[in-house]
Amino acid sequence: MSVQYNPTWRYSGNQLKRWRMKANVTREELGAAANYAPDTIKAMEQGVRMPTARVLDVADELCGAEGLLSAAKEYLQREKFPQRVQDFMDREQEALSLWSYEVALIPGLLQTEAYARALLGNRCPPVGEETVEERVSARLERQSILSRKPPVAISFVIYEAALNAAQVDKAQLVRLLEASDLYNVSLQVLPYKRATSSALSGPMVLLETLEHERLALSEGQSVSQLTSDPDVVTAQSERLSMIRTVALSPAESAQFIERMVGDL
Repeated sequence: MSVQYNPTWRYSGNQLKRWRMKANVTREELGAAANYAPDTIKAMEQGVRMPTARVLDVADELCGAEGLLSAAKEYLQREKFPQRVQDFMDREQEALSLWSYEVALIPGLLQTEAYARALLGNRCPPVGEETVEERVSARLERQSILSRKPPVAISFVIYEAALNAAQVDKAQLVRLLEASDLYNVSLQVLPYKRATSSALSGPMVLLETLEHERLALSEGQSVSQLTSDPDVVTAQSERLSMIRTVALSPAESAQFIERMVGDL
């Protein structure tokens, strides 16, 4: 897979590396101080990933750059997603396969523009209109993964409550049916009557990167955790497998959603 380098990212990353080495600070030390893995610091230094504001500020202080590293923040393209999910969004672009379970919301990869705008525009505390538009656009851009070449194997399981939310209209349900017709996409519905206590304990996403690294994302109201910890990945995989077992089959799920469309 060819990598497209952003020249500003690359220059900023190069400066980050030069200052770090000049100050005899290791990637491990910088990563620990900024709460990033050493490999992530390496990717930023190589220009593969954008150096974040946190890394630049921490490095500036550790390396005694007197503001020269922090100044790069002004010239770097603003990240399209909230910082708490930025690492996941980066990894999603490298996905070989992806499995998602949602309890209350339609997965972002399946949202219509109207649904996404309704969710993002109704945050508390509220965000500005410009931010809403940027995040709606970024969310829709993510959906290119559904038709990416080579194809990504994607599985969705959606709890019935998410389908009955006030923001879900006929267009959103039709969008789910369209996605379920894609040969690389599996979509299942978990009805109320089949839900177990484990299925109600929150959403999750599992993904495998092109390098066959397996990751698990757990999300709360204001906290997201992305980890490659084998114990966590295994536990989440087992939980999702159980949910998929009790959910409707893809064919039954399509019929379930079609009935909902007919009732609108």
